[in-house]
This record gives sequence, structure tokens and C-alpha cells, in this order.
Amino acid sequence: MLRASDLRPGKVIIYENALYTVKDATHVAKGNKRSYIQLKLKNFQSGQIIDQRARVDDTFETPFVQSKEYEYLYNDGNDFVLADVETYDQIPISPELIGDAVKFMKENIRVSVDLIDGKIVSVALPHVVELAVKDTPPVVKGATATNQNKDAVLETGARIKVPPFIDNGEVVRVDTRSGEYVERAKS
Repeated sequence: MLRASDLRPGKVIIYENALYTVKDATHVAKGNKRSYIQLKLKNFQSGQIIDQRARVDDTFETPFVQSKEYEYLYNDGNDFVLADVETYDQIPISPELIGDAVKFMKENIRVSVDLIDGKIVSVALPHVVELAVKDTPPVVKGATATNQNKDAVLETGARIKVPPFIDNGEVVRVDTRSGEYVERAKS
């Protein structure tokens, strides 16, 4: 059992005798009224997304979820092909299982996969990945004094903001949860 206040995106719960993935869980507190958790849930079977409100202390049943490590190999059309690192079995998955972090998927990256009854229900990238900067404007003299971040395109096509001292070809560490620059990668 899991309390509503402990729900996070990616968690799998049983709601009304069906499996749902938590897409969003927002704690709402309005003045002197009781606070609640606003949930956005996606049904596994139908793919339907519903909005649900729960009290902070409501509990939800969680199914047995097996976690395994997989390695991302390549794109096959719209699907991403992952390989089990123990058995080398390859399986295609849709980008919806990865969510917004899909823009940080780089070949040979290790990901954590959650399975229920042998079916992949969610894919999580490491919290921080290292990616090369493919394109960013050159350093403008005096820009470091104002500390204005500039746009950068990474090797995966993702667009992020980086400090002005970052040049093309440098490797940076990026937080996959927020999509923000963390630091330069250590050589």
C-alpha cells in the first residue's frame, strides 16, 4: 500500500481494479481547506488518461513490479530497441513509456525498466547523463559578467540552457528529470 502523498510520476498503482501509471501528482493546499493530491493517471489497457483527486492520507494498492536493467541500442522507426543486459534479448518499446526524458536517450545508455507480469510498464533514465554540445553560439565578450545562459543543442537533439563559457564539442552533464544543465563533464 502506498499513500497518496507518496505517489510520484512513473509509479504503478491499482485503481478501481485496473492498473494505472501515475503521470502527475500535485499536492494542492487552498487556504483553510484540507489539502489534497491531484492525480493524472494513465490506464494500461486503454491508454486513457483520467484526472483524480485523493486525500493526502488515502492509500493505493501497488502491484508487484520487477525492476531490471536494460541497454538502449538504437531506434527502429518510432520505437526504441532495448536489450536485457543479462540475456541480451531485444525488445522494442514506444517513446510514451520513456516520457519527456526521451530527448536524452543516447545509444548504449543503461536504463531501469519496470515490468509487471513480463510487460514493460515504465522506463527510467539515470538522473544525470553526459551529452556532447553539438551547437551553441560563440562566447560573447562580457557575457560572463552578466551570467546569462545561452541556448545549446545536444547530440541527441535536445535543447537546453548552458552557461556562456560552454563551447561546441564540450561534454556536459544534464539532469534528465528537469532537463537542466548540471556541470561540465569531468575528463
